[in-house]
Amino acid sequence: WTFVGEQREQREAFAAIGRGYVLALFIMFALLAIPLRSYTQPAIIMSVIPFGMVGAALGHLLLGYELSFMSVLGVVALSGVVVNDSLLLIDATNKYVRDGMAPMEAIVEGAKRRLRPILLTSLTTFLGLAPMILETDIQAKILVPMAISLGFGILFATVIVLGLVPVL
Repeated sequence: WTFVGEQREQREAFAAIGRGYVLALFIMFALLAIPLRSYTQPAIIMSVIPFGMVGAALGHLLLGYELSFMSVLGVVALSGVVVNDSLLLIDATNKYVRDGMAPMEAIVEGAKRRLRPILLTSLTTFLGLAPMILETDIQAKILVPMAISLGFGILFATVIVLGLVPVL
């Protein structure tokens, strides 16, 4: 048995996205490791990516949409966005450690100082995507799954970032 036509093209497209996604994650890790001069901090920053995927899946479940090709593209885009909140926390903590604070104190202070910016950027991103998520026009329906992946993934990952990254 072989898949032909649209089924084969879809399988090839998913395989290509998978390869590109792994390469993009590796490049993101390298780009984070260079300025941070660490291998563990980029891993901590990127540890929230799976939680963004969980949020995207929950958003689809909540709104009654099936996962589609556009959903996968939204998850790929989401992976680049959710690391920003973690990066804000790690950067603030590193700054406080460089200024002479004890690591535990720097983590607490960094989390306190970055709570509002993280919440504001995540909520405004979700609210900016909300009109697309709620769109009922037939022409826009193709983009709704991508917006759901981005919007709900960001919301869920933000909650996880605020608890998980300081702990790690």
